[in-house]
Amino acid sequence: MESLLPGDPPEIGGYRLLARLGAGGMGEVFLARTASGRPLALKTVHRDLSLQPDFAERFDREIRTNDRVRSAWTVSVVDFSQPGASPQWLATEYIAAPSLGDWVHRYGPLPAAAVAALARELSAALVTVRAAGVVHRDIKPANVLLGPERPFLIDFGIARAVRDPRYTQTGAVIGTPGFLSPEQATGSVASAPADVFSLAAVLVYAATGRSPFVAGGEELELPALLYRIVHDEPLLDGVPDVLLALVRECLAKDPGLRPTAEQLRERLGAVTGMEEEHEGWGRTVPTALVAEVGRREAELRRLLTTPPPPAYAPGGTGPASASPPQPPATAPGTPPPFPAPVPLPAGWGARRPRVITAVAGAAVLAAVVALAVRLPWGADGDKAAPATSPTPSSSVPSASSSSASALPASWVGTWSGVGPGTPEADGITRARAAEFSVTVTLHAGAVGELVGRQVSDLKEISTGRNLGCTEALQLRQIRQDSAVFEAMTSHPTDQTATFDCPKGNLYVLTMAEPDRLTLESEGAQSAGAPGALTRRR
Repeated sequence: MESLLPGDPPEIGGYRLLARLGAGGMGEVFLARTASGRPLALKTVHRDLSLQPDFAERFDREIRTNDRVRSAWTVSVVDFSQPGASPQWLATEYIAAPSLGDWVHRYGPLPAAAVAALARELSAALVTVRAAGVVHRDIKPANVLLGPERPFLIDFGIARAVRDPRYTQTGAVIGTPGFLSPEQATGSVASAPADVFSLAAVLVYAATGRSPFVAGGEELELPALLYRIVHDEPLLDGVPDVLLALVRECLAKDPGLRPTAEQLRERLGAVTGMEEEHEGWGRTVPTALVAEVGRREAELRRLLTTPPPPAYAPGGTGPASASPPQPPATAPGTPPPFPAPVPLPAGWGARRPRVITAVAGAAVLAAVVALAVRLPWGADGDKAAPATSPTPSSSVPSASSSSASALPASWVGTWSGVGPGTPEADGITRARAAEFSVTVTLHAGAVGELVGRQVSDLKEISTGRNLGCTEALQLRQIRQDSAVFEAMTSHPTDQTATFDCPKGNLYVLTMAEPDRLTLESEGAQSAGAPGALTRRR
């Protein structure tokens, strides 16, 4: 972590920058904070990349890739820039922990027991990556963070969806030398076995402090290193005996001879004696690592609580207000500034019968559209005045003169419900589907931030397909008795599905009871969706 440079902006995308975290092939990485004090890793994109003709599509694909890979071993997307913004940026959760590369460079290789536990944890991370239909393609020491409770696999910036043939072309080397698979080193198609190879190479580094194709103290030119990866046997001196045979198998030149991520996870559990992933890591991490994380967390707290420096108006001699710019004031009753509505298939209006084509049915039935949350109490804890019922033509509630800036703590948690689906539909103009289940997970955050996600599962009766969508929810506005969320990203819940899920939907809930949320008919609503969600945790 380094101090900001004189030319660095004070904020990006409304998030105040606190420090520099590094730089990469796409751009620079900053430590930032939200209005509510949540730390973020905010990655900007080099301007020359953003000017490329196909950049917008590739950047959107990176965001959706990150959003699909969600697990205990990965970090979540929090927010991202809109098309046309300069610079383009992506914000994720920030982990105050050193990378494996930083740690080994400063302190040397990990103890054998910690390497075995790291292998068990990272194999589980790789299983979740595969389950999301993603190939990472750049597993390296710099992309493994050593948290005190578990390691994290980060930076899916060059990951591409497996099922997208446009990103499996040959002729380009993608990845980091020293940890590339032979197929990557030759510019061939890199699929899931490439990640297994790279993971094994990272484990060799964790145990020895070097790539499996570089001797201690040796420096190689890139062509010589790539030749060794393709033709030479790996150097495995120093790898713990309990891992040696399995690491050698993972480093096979032929991708077909390597174990799958699932097989690797299972076999590591057997050879290490760790039935659960988290059994060994916390017990085996060096005490110096725990102390290092403590120092980083203390520095993070200092940065998060340090007031921003005073801003100076151009040409002026005194400090201007350091507060972030406020949105223009609107008169009571003025609708909030939502984007223009996207045209939808016929029959999407509130309280109207649905007419959904077979092609559109997958996306339409999967979304529970128009989400706003009403509370029986105001933000100050007093009983709120009864809300005026909107007219059927209203898409969102009107603005209130009093508003909050963050999601109340009472909303945080996981909520789920099951609706009847549409079993009586004709299967032509509307898909026949059963048990429309919806799960909404919300976490703390401020207006303008991603605060959770909505996962829907909807099984088509005739084919058994899951027509559900998974969406990242941004908190758009909170007023005295309501709040509005928008789906900023959306993709099929079933990773093998071929239909598209529309983003930009607005979602509405009412908190009728402390542990029960009611779906509103305000705005558009999907047929067969659950009428209420109950708190799970």
